[in-house]
Amino acid sequence: MNYIWCAMIIVSLVVSAVNGTVGETVNAAFDGAKESVFVVLSFAGVMCFWTGIMKIAEKSGLQDKVKRLLRPVISFLFPGAGEEAKGHIAMNMSANLLGMGNAATPEGILAMRALDRENPRPEYASKNMCMLVVINTASIQLIPTTIIALRAAAGSADPFSIVLPVWIASFTAAATATLSARLWLRYTP
Repeated sequence: MNYIWCAMIIVSLVVSAVNGTVGETVNAAFDGAKESVFVVLSFAGVMCFWTGIMKIAEKSGLQDKVKRLLRPVISFLFPGAGEEAKGHIAMNMSANLLGMGNAATPEGILAMRALDRENPRPEYASKNMCMLVVINTASIQLIPTTIIALRAAAGSADPFSIVLPVWIASFTAAATATLSARLWLRYTP
């Protein structure tokens, strides 16, 4: 990957030298670097906020209520999963539903570790572990807070206009991915 990035930088500098726009290219690189720092810092605030909300939900017992609410879905998608794994899966799914993005990652990691402890063949990923990857990757987002925050940081006039397309895309992706995974995992040992 480093070679690809290096090649892209060298090609852009050669092309800018041929076109006589080295100054503009260098200025654009520095402006892009400055803008990326601003976006990362504004995004970090949202991440910290949602990670804190997840910790509060865990400490307040909300995790158990979410687990009970999502129990039918989790039991269907993750047959045989233990209570610890189901709790982390529920919090991961709820964080993804709320569009918390990377704030869902810690619960996903804890869920994967719990599923790995339950795995009778640790050298291979279990069916539940595979389904968690699918569900986590193609998650439904009811409130795409990460995208809204990024659009707001980029100066969008209407950062919330993305909500309906995200609903359509995430429902379609989640349904397709889940159905495909269920069919595939049905015929694997």
